[in-house]
Amino acid sequence: MQSTRTFKDRVFLVIKGLAMGAANKVPGVSGGVVAFVAGFYQEFIYSLQRVNKTAFKLLFNGRFKSFYRYINGRFLGLLFLGMIISYFSVSKILDYLIVHYELYVWSIFFGMILGSIYYINKDFGEWNKKTITALIIGAIAGISISFLNPATENDNLIFVFFCGIISVSGMTLPGFSGSFILILLGNYVLLLVDSVNALYDTLFEIFSGNFEFIHNQIRIRMLKVLAVFTLGSVTGLVTFSHILNYILHQYKNITLATIIGFIIGSLGVVWPWKETLYKTNSEGRLILDSTGKQIIANYQRYFPEFNTQTYIAIAYIALGILIVLGLEWYGQRTRQVKA
Repeated sequence: MQSTRTFKDRVFLVIKGLAMGAANKVPGVSGGVVAFVAGFYQEFIYSLQRVNKTAFKLLFNGRFKSFYRYINGRFLGLLFLGMIISYFSVSKILDYLIVHYELYVWSIFFGMILGSIYYINKDFGEWNKKTITALIIGAIAGISISFLNPATENDNLIFVFFCGIISVSGMTLPGFSGSFILILLGNYVLLLVDSVNALYDTLFEIFSGNFEFIHNQIRIRMLKVLAVFTLGSVTGLVTFSHILNYILHQYKNITLATIIGFIIGSLGVVWPWKETLYKTNSEGRLILDSTGKQIIANYQRYFPEFNTQTYIAIAYIALGILIVLGLEWYGQRTRQVKA
């Protein structure tokens, strides 16, 4: 699987990682959808579920090359490299675009989700009572999550570990947005803003030869939170991959129908026409995070008036659909070449 990849394939794999990383950070968007549409979802799940007892035996016995080949290390390495690069580059650009061109960014995402529904559904011909029921259950679950009210922030390490397990599910379960779930759990800012900023500050001070942070109890607490969150994410990533691999083999049609329903239900989260609601204190004043930014509480959705801005947004929705169709075309072409 690794030796058949050309240099071009490896570059595109890093780009796919960039796309997954950017999608995972945006509330309402799922990196799993990117993997599904781009045609590498099954290999992604297969590679993750290879992280098992056999893999750890190879690792602990010092058979590093065998371990690397066993877990499809080149594939996972390039993909995660793209995600890491995305976090420090593409996701930052995405943050800027959402602030300055929010409607159009959400319109593209909405179009991409519509395109994803078409992509997953077009080859699915097993509609019956069971799969239709699974579709309805998935849709209800997606809609229900879209309208839940967020909880308050909680830095209990056991809860943070649980947040890590849940948040990473967006990478393995298409349509399930880990970032949006963190907002609902009340820990989006704590885990993806404050703790990450604490790591940035700590690394900068270490490289500057300054180790005063070891006496900063708040900083140490944030680093512990980030470490536990990361551990939970790794645990969730491996665990979900094993569960999904089993479910896809045993109940493939029902699982795909549920995923389609869940993605349909989650359209409300990425509905372009919405007003962002920010957290306020008891006096009605806006609460800011450690970077001085307003904290998202939820979204209030509405139907737009038909004007120039709306028509442009609809054009961006069409662009989002075309992007997915383009990814689908590339995925099919890649599979044909390998076959």
